[in-house]
Amino acid sequence: MKNVRWFFKETIPVIIGILIALFINNWNENRKDKKYLNQIFSSIESELKESNIDIKRVIPKQLASVDTINAYLNNEKVTLYEIMMKSDGIHKPIIKTNSWNAIANSKIELIEYEKLSALSDIQERKENLNQRIERQMEYGFQNFEKSDKNKKIIFQMMILDIIGAEKELQTRIEELIKK
Repeated sequence: MKNVRWFFKETIPVIIGILIALFINNWNENRKDKKYLNQIFSSIESELKESNIDIKRVIPKQLASVDTINAYLNNEKVTLYEIMMKSDGIHKPIIKTNSWNAIANSKIELIEYEKLSALSDIQERKENLNQRIERQMEYGFQNFEKSDKNKKIIFQMMILDIIGAEKELQTRIEELIKK
């Protein structure tokens, strides 16, 4: 009986000490995670705002490219290359997702599903937009010497498609910023 009392007398304080240490460690880890998330979300918000501003900057340039194509649509002497030069080239917004990529590769489990889904959607739309712009560039460079109306219309449709994708991406970015 004395041994049992002695055992509990000696082990209970040790167990309580371990439990207190675990509680403090968990509390400290949670505090660090919250601080990290606040920093990441602040950085993500800044990147999204910058991306939104860049989309707003690029869309009018792309619309001007569409207008330039319209102006020279029936002119068989003006090539696609000349139209691109008159439009100051092909325009692409810079969509920043560095902070999202950082957390996606490290502590993604800390993000609630709704934000995770919205950020993943933005990343996917960014990649889709980049693919569309690459196709536009390839088409432009493959046909830069062409001056026929059909080639110009296709190029114009590509630009309009890109603008639609940018506006949809912009809407998603603005929705996430509001949250």
